[in-house]
Amino acid sequence: MAKILTLTLNPALDLTVSLDALHSGQVNRSQAQHSHAAGKGLNVAQVLADLGHSVTVGGFLGEDNLQPFESLIARRGFADCFVRVPGETRCNIKLVEADGRVTDINGPGPQVDARACEQLLEKLARVAPGHDAVVVAGSLPRGVTAQWLRQLLDRLKAMGLKVALDSSGDALRLGLQSGPWLVKPNTDELGEVLGSAVHGFAEQQAAARQLIEQGVEHVVVSQGERGVNWFSQGAVLGAVPPRIKVASTVGAGDSLLAGMVHGLLRDEAPAQTLRRATAIAAQAVTQIGFGINDREQLAQLECDVSLREEQQEGCR
Repeated sequence: MAKILTLTLNPALDLTVSLDALHSGQVNRSQAQHSHAAGKGLNVAQVLADLGHSVTVGGFLGEDNLQPFESLIARRGFADCFVRVPGETRCNIKLVEADGRVTDINGPGPQVDARACEQLLEKLARVAPGHDAVVVAGSLPRGVTAQWLRQLLDRLKAMGLKVALDSSGDALRLGLQSGPWLVKPNTDELGEVLGSAVHGFAEQQAAARQLIEQGVEHVVVSQGERGVNWFSQGAVLGAVPPRIKVASTVGAGDSLLAGMVHGLLRDEAPAQTLRRATAIAAQAVTQIGFGINDREQLAQLECDVSLREEQQEGCR
């Protein structure tokens, strides 16, 4: 299997609260709550580990609440490339209603200064070479600019790593300028950075053509329950997940990204790569937390994924 680095610049302690329905401005009684170390890159890392890869994790962690993150890193056997910074890693609150709707209340993250940024670059210069790919996922903490992220992506590419990027806003906009190997925006994120809606297939195709011309090899556009479209040189492959009972949509996109990276690094047939990745994402919404916990369920979900393949001259 591959050796993969995931970078979570703004991780979070996720507090997931389950309730029947959220009533704004009223007292709400929860049915259950779960707290776990998270952040998009860490979520991806857990799925990649379950798929058999050797994973290194890095980014910035607040010194005041390290225990949940260090416990996860130790339990999962990840190599630790995180830089510790003053303050607390943020807390994100996920309010999950019985119908599957999720309301997010995301914290801003710790303040990261120039010295911490330089420390991470120094660590990566030592650690990153020798990895097959790097996944850079999530938002930016205070003090880290989109311009710095762009420089980070350029450095990682210069080390010979395949760079997968999953972010939004200015971080995605400037990150795209580095020509990542793979990007995985959802329709809202892609539309925001391009300045136009991309909810329809033709709009997504045009957007993907633009990104591929800029050097992106794989454009994976996630659409929630409507599935995913994967655009690459000359071809499009689409997938629709089976209907399932939703526990939480948190982490579905991260699981999809992990599945895509897994299949691409193994040079699998495109249909198999997207079928499995879509199934992993579908499984993610049936559970609270991250990772592949039921192999039999995953196999059944793979069988139930619907695929569509077309040749798209405009993406060449």
